[in-house]
Amino acid sequence: MQIPSQGPVVVGVGDPVTDAAAVRLAAREARSRGRVLQVVHAFTGPGDAGWGPARRIAAQLVDEAVSTAQRSTPGVDARPHLVDGSPGRLLLRLSRGAVLVVLGGPLVEVVARAWCPVAVTRAQRTPSGPVVAAVDASPYAVLALRFAVETAGRRGGTAHAVHVTEPGREADGERVLDEVTARAGATAVRRRLLIGSPGATLVGVSRRAGLLVLGPRGGHTSARLGTVADEVLRRAAGPAVFVHGVRHPAGFVKPGDEVPVLLPLTPT
Repeated sequence: MQIPSQGPVVVGVGDPVTDAAAVRLAAREARSRGRVLQVVHAFTGPGDAGWGPARRIAAQLVDEAVSTAQRSTPGVDARPHLVDGSPGRLLLRLSRGAVLVVLGGPLVEVVARAWCPVAVTRAQRTPSGPVVAAVDASPYAVLALRFAVETAGRRGGTAHAVHVTEPGREADGERVLDEVTARAGATAVRRRLLIGSPGATLVGVSRRAGLLVLGPRGGHTSARLGTVADEVLRRAAGPAVFVHGVRHPAGFVKPGDEVPVLLPLTPT
């Protein structure tokens, strides 16, 4: 599996208050990566002919989110898009060609099944702590650490790798850290072994991290979120990224897949 490196950063918006932090995070990520920021609202209102009142309100919401992105991160190439459909299905489709999807709320379907990393944040301020990768023995741990190292590098810092284990299993935990850092090729990483319940411990870590990075599930292949990821999604105090990898190049679409073609938001 590989983390996508091409494509836009996509941020889903629906509420100016709760989505402001997500828009700011998405703008920062798009600008630092040199990628376009697609500000997307999935319109589920009445099917008015042309641009009815509900659609105009939705378009204004998207325009306000673009303005937020541009004010928070000058120079970001933010583009508004209003697309008919349900938020979950639309964002899943867009994730096939995106480098990152950013959400202001826990859309579990997207976090669990996306084709690219998904960032979720509800924090009202921009955290200043380190980028922390939560690693375990699953295949996702290597992706999470690589993502953390790359992000920390763009932010001018050093990534942290943490593993949570049970009392008496410290030696096993050190081996996990050794193996994951070696497989990720992460040499300049600060390592830390924590003792406790993984979910609750990582929620605590999120209070001090600028970004917490983890896999969406453990070693099993279910499409559902793992129990640790679910707890972090529901309770994290700061932004968290759930790292997915794809087995195809970014932008690859299987025959029969429906991927929306986003056009500039203009009334007709």
